[in-house]
Amino acid sequence: MGHPIQHPHIVVHAPALDGSRRVTEGEVTLGLASHLDDVVEILRLADLDRVEVEEDDLIEWQGGGPEDWPGLSEHEV
Repeated sequence: MGHPIQHPHIVVHAPALDGSRRVTEGEVTLGLASHLDDVVEILRLADLDRVEVEEDDLIEWQGGGPEDWPGLSEHEV
């Protein structure tokens, strides 16, 4: 009998004071995201580009979901 496939546990942490969100896989920090597109790029660079960031159960969103980016509207022109 084979071993079950291990999927990465990705966490997008609660926003910091500047609105950025840390993205981790286990104990490893993959990067800092200031927008949903940053999460997509961070996962692509970690060879996890097949993950659907807004819908995938592999991603745990803490402190808000994929649409929650405090301070983002302040930076848009």
